[in-house]
Amino acid sequence: MSKVLIIGAGGVGGVVTHKCAQNPDVFSEICLASRNEEKCKAIAAQLSRPIQTAQVDADDVDALVALIESFKPDVLIHVALPYQDLTIMEACLRTGVPYLDTANYEHPDEAKFEYKEQWAFQERFTKAGNMATLGCGFDPGMTNIYCAYGLKHYFDEIHRIDILDANGGDHGYPFATNFNPEINIREISAKGRYWEKGEWKETAPLEIKKTFDFDGIGEKDIYLLYHEELESLAQNIKGIERIRFWMTFSDKYITHLKVLENVGMTDIEPINVNGCEISPLQFLKAVLPDPASLGPRTKGKTNIGVILDGVKDGQRRKIYIYNMCDHEKSYEEVKSQAISYTTGVPAVTGAMMMLQGQWKGEGVFNVEQLDPDPFMDRIGEMGLPWQVVELDPDHDPLA
Repeated sequence: MSKVLIIGAGGVGGVVTHKCAQNPDVFSEICLASRNEEKCKAIAAQLSRPIQTAQVDADDVDALVALIESFKPDVLIHVALPYQDLTIMEACLRTGVPYLDTANYEHPDEAKFEYKEQWAFQERFTKAGNMATLGCGFDPGMTNIYCAYGLKHYFDEIHRIDILDANGGDHGYPFATNFNPEINIREISAKGRYWEKGEWKETAPLEIKKTFDFDGIGEKDIYLLYHEELESLAQNIKGIERIRFWMTFSDKYITHLKVLENVGMTDIEPINVNGCEISPLQFLKAVLPDPASLGPRTKGKTNIGVILDGVKDGQRRKIYIYNMCDHEKSYEEVKSQAISYTTGVPAVTGAMMMLQGQWKGEGVFNVEQLDPDPFMDRIGEMGLPWQVVELDPDHDPLA
């Protein structure tokens, strides 16, 4: 039995705390910390077992170190803002505590998503004999593990990967984001990119659109975006020639986003308003609905998975690995909608793998570098069952 420190008390932090509390055989003690301790206490009040809560500024390495040394966790799960990856990794290095997160480092002042700064910790974590596991949410996270599982059991080489993220849920608002609005809008507004034949190809934001028929949801428009798992998968999956990421958006969502872009509300750079410096995007975040509040309103399902195209024993093969998650069932279980659920459950499962020695190593790891089998064996009973469908290798469902 082990002690877990959870940093972040948003929608995903709530799911992580609930799922850790459901597994006392693994997580004997839990501490949930955030800049706003009242949010931690509100989550704690939903649980059937007591946990500790704490206030901490995750931008302050010394404050993080003091909290870690006080609680003495066996693993730290970081589900606060991705801007804070580096300070929390630094605190884990100083205290010798294994680290796990769900999203790569993002630069606060520009729409730039890359693993470079986190991968730069490799030598220090290795020398310290410590382990950092990066991107253990759903995408990144489960999608990476699906790729590793496919390569281990279905392919000798994977040549093409398409990651498909569909949200068929409806929260009833004219416009809202299912996770942190600032992060969500920055990702969507950035230029699209995909990896092909050893180089990055760039597109205008939301330039490429296809239609895909999702199990449990139906036909949806999907748009090509850049997403962080492309960067690590392009390096770690044998034989890769092309990898793309697709996400669904409704016409209503796209229309609202374009209007906001046209009037400058998605800009990151601060502007002066009556002597105050205000970032339009941060102001927009403040007036949009809190994603953590969407749970009781959201109905429908998500469907997230990967289409893998490659060769096995010299023969072409194509498979589709995916999960469907129900918003209402997620809320009934952990008081959160399925977007937070599908991110939080893999994080808890990954922490279990680390604590139980099924994932181990010295250094910094993306999840596809670790053994997918024990994770895939466990994730279904944790709440995210998956299935594999054989596809016609000569048919392109994204044509």
